[in-house]
Amino acid sequence: MDFTLSDEFIQLKARTERFIAEKIIPLERDARQTPHGPTEELRHELVALGREAGLLSPHVGREWGGLGLDHRAKAVVFEAAGYSPLGPLALNCFAPDEGNMHLLEQVADAVQKERWLRPLAAGAIRSCFAMTEPPPGAGADPSLLRTTARREGDHFVVDGVKWLISGAEGATLCIVMARDEESNGATMFLSPMDAPGITVERTLDTLDQAFPGGHGVVRFNGLRVAETDVLGRVGEGFRYAQVRLAPARLTHCMRWLGAACRAHDVAAGYAGRRVAFGKPIGEHEGVGFMLADNEMDIHSSRLVIWHTAWLLDQGERAGHESSMAKVICSEAIWRVVDRSMQVLGGLGVTGDTIVERLFREVRPFRIYDGPSEVHRWSIARRLLKTTMGRSLSDGPPH
Repeated sequence: MDFTLSDEFIQLKARTERFIAEKIIPLERDARQTPHGPTEELRHELVALGREAGLLSPHVGREWGGLGLDHRAKAVVFEAAGYSPLGPLALNCFAPDEGNMHLLEQVADAVQKERWLRPLAAGAIRSCFAMTEPPPGAGADPSLLRTTARREGDHFVVDGVKWLISGAEGATLCIVMARDEESNGATMFLSPMDAPGITVERTLDTLDQAFPGGHGVVRFNGLRVAETDVLGRVGEGFRYAQVRLAPARLTHCMRWLGAACRAHDVAAGYAGRRVAFGKPIGEHEGVGFMLADNEMDIHSSRLVIWHTAWLLDQGERAGHESSMAKVICSEAIWRVVDRSMQVLGGLGVTGDTIVERLFREVRPFRIYDGPSEVHRWSIARRLLKTTMGRSLSDGPPH
């Protein structure tokens, strides 16, 4: 595996780090941040800064207005962006838009790309991805999908309820997954959010507050979608979901690793200044060991991310590896931020440092894009299947 970055990408990493430090971190206390995410006014201002810096949409092909980075280059740029909660917005590489752009670039036809991908890559509009449903519908188990699509002539009619739909409020495009009667499989549809038949019923109050538009409950009631607005092929929705989810899990890891590094830097700086019991608290083993554990969790997460990115760059599907990366990184990143808060003591639970905010933002990462337990279950099933296959091929013991 070659993890070497070209001089061009080393310079891009350094430029991104300077941009975040000089232009974005000073905006972190901007009053245009709400319990349901930054306002559109603030988002557009951030996007304008990213565009001016030449850093907009690093994950999108150059023909659509991005930088066309491969997964390894994205790993370093997204981590640098994630050092601030506002950084991914400024680079237009935040969720769910980043995953939706990847999906459109891989699956959409030329007309759909021109209509939706180009303005998304420019940061002119936002999108949402409507797959998750309230119980008893689809969550970690997509086979429970209850939203339906029935054909009426050259249209499909979509009915159902989705929830925890990130960015629903204020989005222009919705990618909705429904079980179609034609194939009895899942199909993805592209629809403007202002189309008749789509209602954002409410925006949920959640622990995290970094996603523009928050997380909404969306009802589809007789939404009519033209056949030309089917994304890809009818009945292939579950397959396209994997096209989106495997890289999206990894880019989440990249961004949140940047947040973990930020929390660790704040804690380490404090541990070197704060004196208790006759010396800086970082020199006491109780604190020093936490900082050492942070360093190891950050290092191992970065290696896992780079390994999975390398596989994706080789053309591997890497779904199994992205599941492992998601569990390893989400759990490690949570530990880093949790320890950092502990090192800060009383200061850590206040808003006087960014750590309190990062604590709230990274905790849900262990749940969305598949809870850690579901990924562990999937990994174990694959392991047992492989082990049983080896045992059978070896023959009975003597």
